[in-house]
Amino acid sequence: MNNGHMKAVKTEKAKTAKQQAKKQSLAKAAKSRGSAARSKLSALDAAAKVLGETRTAMNCKALIEAMAAKGYWKSPGWATPWSTLYAAIIKEKL
Repeated sequence: MNNGHMKAVKTEKAKTAKQQAKKQSLAKAAKSRGSAARSKLSALDAAAKVLGETRTAMNCKALIEAMAAKGYWKSPGWATPWSTLYAAIIKEKL
């Protein structure tokens, strides 16, 4: 009887330790994502910033060029970043 109780206690301790380790790793990941987010804008955020600054209507290709020129966002090498930006804008509107 006592042996079964000891196994249950060990199991509970192991579960608690795993949960604490998981919480710590999630907190660490969130902290690192937060610092990266502060230093680097997404394409949508950069587009909004450019539109806010220029106060003129622009198509997506012009937005991509302006974002790169101002250093807000640079394409990671996609073949058509303006199409990707357009799709993201349409998705946000819905």
